[in-house]
Amino acid sequence: MSKIIFIEPQPPNLHYFSKFMTPRLGIFILGSIMKKRGWEVELFIEEVEKLDWNRIKSADIVGISSITSTAPRAYKIADKVRDMGIPVIMGGVHPTSLTEEALEHSNFVIRGEGEDSLIAFIDTWEKKGDFSSVPNLSYKKNDKIVHNPAGNFITNLDNIPFPDFSLFKSKDKKTLRGKTIISIQTSRGCPFQCSFCSVTSMFGRKYRFRSVENIIRELRQYKSEKNFVFFYDDNFAANLEQTKELLNAMIREKFKFKWSAQVRVNIAKDTELVKLMKKAGCYTVFIGFESVNPESLSEMKKSQKIEDIVKAIKIFQNHNIHIHGMFILGFDQDNWKTVKKTVQFARRSRLTSFQFSILTPFPGTELYKKIKSDNRILFDDWSLYDAHHVVFKPANFSISELQYAQMYSHKKLYSTYERIRKLITGDRTGFRLNFYGHHLNRIWKKRNKTFLKVLDLLKHNKKADFIIDYREKIALN
Repeated sequence: MSKIIFIEPQPPNLHYFSKFMTPRLGIFILGSIMKKRGWEVELFIEEVEKLDWNRIKSADIVGISSITSTAPRAYKIADKVRDMGIPVIMGGVHPTSLTEEALEHSNFVIRGEGEDSLIAFIDTWEKKGDFSSVPNLSYKKNDKIVHNPAGNFITNLDNIPFPDFSLFKSKDKKTLRGKTIISIQTSRGCPFQCSFCSVTSMFGRKYRFRSVENIIRELRQYKSEKNFVFFYDDNFAANLEQTKELLNAMIREKFKFKWSAQVRVNIAKDTELVKLMKKAGCYTVFIGFESVNPESLSEMKKSQKIEDIVKAIKIFQNHNIHIHGMFILGFDQDNWKTVKKTVQFARRSRLTSFQFSILTPFPGTELYKKIKSDNRILFDDWSLYDAHHVVFKPANFSISELQYAQMYSHKKLYSTYERIRKLITGDRTGFRLNFYGHHLNRIWKKRNKTFLKVLDLLKHNKKADFIIDYREKIALN
């Protein structure tokens, strides 16, 4: 029996969700496809389980999924696997955006949506045929790089198998207060054009949806209250009527699990939808508010207004649904005044939890093209591209000022004062998350002392030899 191993590399740095196991669904879906095909399949999620190289040696093929921040680790793993004589396929948003870079470390790259391409690849692999007909595939032939034409996006998402989470054998699985986190994807694609987002490079601009019947069949596997469902969609309620149909079906099924989802502020305009969300067990919504500076919202092409943000917060809170508010600092229209205004807004809004990210020009985005063309990229170490490190020259901050703006924001909102206020108001979930955020901030600062020193030196235009090779000295792990 042939064997394939899929690997999700370890993120290089702490992030807000480090405590919770929310692996990307890609390798689980691809693993399920290969299992049904009759291959032996193993999965490694390095954030939870160390790689077992003795097990990896037994693989016929190794697949590695990578985002930008995990690319250096992915390349290191890929190099070692290839040294063992095992071919490597890479996929994910970073290899899709920088395919030729990824091919320096792998035998093949599948660009974008991977299910149909992997099936076509394995068909060819098993027949020892020519790979030229495999859609979305890039590879080297006679020392020349070949990029096969892109195939069509999958139109019927019901044809994609349910991810088989049992493929992940590790016993050390992170939980959310004792509940197993289950990721469910109900749609793909996004018609919005946010300049900083890389979603469309993977899944396109057109929304595609699974049928309600198909989603319910998957959810029935996890109906117990011992599970916590996270709807993996970038915009869970993109189709309002279908979302209502799904929520009504969930209510009829009497599922006991609680769930969370990523949504846009516009759905709060539909109070019927919000009521159904609560009745169906919605516990938290993750909302990308991004900014309360109108100029910044316009710059990022977010297609939302401040009044939309204010209304959304009020509606969700009135229905006792927790809000995790996500903000981004560092757009060209941002400055210290807008940072402080954003922090004050977040505090007054009494969100359950907060997340302040540093604007990051991820490859494949409109923002990356702009920042690169303006010659404002400072660091090309992809491990720093995690939305927690400044990697470009901001317009209205020094580079160290933008970094400290994020630290300032988290310090103000993950504070003793905020914890006491949440305790008094009975927000026990917010109280616990505030402790967690405060602890995370302290550890992050400790691990990134060298990086912060580098930024301070660059701020004062000082030359130092160790700036050039800071990768070797920075304590990020």
